[in-house]
Amino acid sequence: MHWAKNQPPVTYALSSSEVPHFALDRLPLGLADLELTGASFYRYPPLRDAIAEKEGVAPDNVVAADGTSMANMLALAALVAPGDEVLVEQPTYEPLLAVLGFLGAKLTRFPRCRPDFALDPEAVAGALTPKTKLIVLTNLHNPSGAYADEAVLRRIAALGPRVLIDEVYRDAAFAERPRSAFLLSDRFVATNSLTKVYGLSGIRCGWILAEPALAERIWRLNELFGVAQVHAGERLGCFALAHLGAVAAGTPERLARNRALANAFLAGRDDVECAPMVHGITAFPRLLSGDPAALDDLLRTRFDTGIVPGRWFGLADHFRIGVGGPTGLVEEGLSRLGRALDAMR
Repeated sequence: MHWAKNQPPVTYALSSSEVPHFALDRLPLGLADLELTGASFYRYPPLRDAIAEKEGVAPDNVVAADGTSMANMLALAALVAPGDEVLVEQPTYEPLLAVLGFLGAKLTRFPRCRPDFALDPEAVAGALTPKTKLIVLTNLHNPSGAYADEAVLRRIAALGPRVLIDEVYRDAAFAERPRSAFLLSDRFVATNSLTKVYGLSGIRCGWILAEPALAERIWRLNELFGVAQVHAGERLGCFALAHLGAVAAGTPERLARNRALANAFLAGRDDVECAPMVHGITAFPRLLSGDPAALDDLLRTRFDTGIVPGRWFGLADHFRIGVGGPTGLVEEGLSRLGRALDAMR
């Protein structure tokens, strides 16, 4: 995360992992909708109710958090003690590993196998030990965008340990309309937000779904870390959730166009290996020769473009691209990526 936040900006940011930022002036939002009282609102019920309605759960299953990153921090802090053995997919989103390291967990890994990085319950089962306290997953997978359906997730839940599943990209599988894994089994604890798929990262509207007793423990940690959410953000979160259809308007169609562009580009290259994009915003190609970090440096210095080197996800011969941006920018970014790949030859 520190690396990502400190790169010089580029015009053609294939390094981005979200859709364009949504401008709130596109909605009928007035100043009165953001009235501030100077007091915090304890576990602000309107936001809790709105998240519960979106996810199809009871309000007492919902804990609000400042984005998915804080949601993951809170959930993991409630689930993991120093020395606990935690099984994590490989590759995965680096901040999840960083949180687990901070909490003193003992990490073990199971592979998501390239090129499609599908979630394989047999691989998870084979990596379990009697000491496994928690399994950590992302769905859609970050970095590859691979989608795990309900049948696969139910098999994971049946393995026994509790499962923390980061679902921040879940809603990008628009055609599948997937439910939260939390609805499939009481073994799941799910995190999500309005950031990646809805372009609302600035309001930091995130949440955790958990059974009520665990949700209460997480609320207590939330009060320890931040006391309460920023009330203007809570109000904006309620407003966004009430207009989520308008916020997402055009996004499924744009992502479908952009995935088609990326698939055509990747299929036309003999120097990268990548399964076709089916869902989501990101892909995780393998560079067959050369260093993805050097490719990113070349892109940034000569082509005003950026990617994310795979070392940040644990596979140094891969790189992540994001196709959530405006179609014209994505198309030009892919063209520049091709020119950089040609230059590296």
